[in-house]
Amino acid sequence: MAQDEESPLPGDWAVEFLDKLANSRDTEATEALYRATMAAGPDVIPQLGEALKDDRTAEFAAQALAYIGGEKAMQMLWKLVADPRDLGLRRFYYGALGEFDSPQATETLLDAIRRADQEPDRTVTEAAILALTVRSDAKLLEPPREAHDKIKDEVIRLDLENAMDVIGQRAKYLAAPGRKPGGSIEQAVRVYFAPALEAAAPPDIAPAAPRPPASRRPPAKPVTRSTPPKPLVDLHILNTTLSPNQTRALARVSFEDPSATAYYDIVLQKQYGDWTVSSVWLGSEVEKQPVKPAPAESEEN
Repeated sequence: MAQDEESPLPGDWAVEFLDKLANSRDTEATEALYRATMAAGPDVIPQLGEALKDDRTAEFAAQALAYIGGEKAMQMLWKLVADPRDLGLRRFYYGALGEFDSPQATETLLDAIRRADQEPDRTVTEAAILALTVRSDAKLLEPPREAHDKIKDEVIRLDLENAMDVIGQRAKYLAAPGRKPGGSIEQAVRVYFAPALEAAAPPDIAPAAPRPPASRRPPAKPVTRSTPPKPLVDLHILNTTLSPNQTRALARVSFEDPSATAYYDIVLQKQYGDWTVSSVWLGSEVEKQPVKPAPAESEEN
């Protein structure tokens, strides 16, 4: 009887179980599974390698490996570039490559972008473009500009224009005295979104005019307190999961503007006491319903 209890379940139950969880219609359950994998850390990389072999769980495994990072995970992701299955898994390699600020990594991403018109899966090129947006070096702008002029795909051209604009604006933002790309997790996330946050900031308040002497001032008017207007752009870190050694983090972020709310999964790395953004993964986007103007009241004769 004890022997029967210890015997494994029939069939490949582990993959089937992971398939049910990873591909659940409940997005919160799937997100929780990713957070649990990040919390487990590199110890689960061998199991994720096995999950890569099954089409049902390969996408989840590739994304989880990109979150966990490290040499072993990147080696597995690199092999996906030549994966014969029609699953588009190589996008996870390019998406995770952005954290490596080296000439070789940058050139690999640029090569993927230059091949945009020959790439059958647009999400692969989009992942390479998004990977570049974690950088803040204005010197990186010239090669994407040259690639942009040769690409025919209008969607990719627009994505590349947006990425170059973000990199350029963030480089200017960080050039100001006292600003740095890292800090706390929240500071690092806000620096990544700095171009959008700065663009949506309210204009500076004009300096007050010189005040007359007290004897010549008119009676003070009562001050009316009003509710401050809602910001045009709202940024929230919904949850954060740390790796076992607490040097890597996965943050779920919502970014809201007047037209939509977009959700991001942002991977951060801690180096020399500061958190910096390693890779960015765009999740779902929920468009807002336009506010209908209130009907005009009819005037009574």
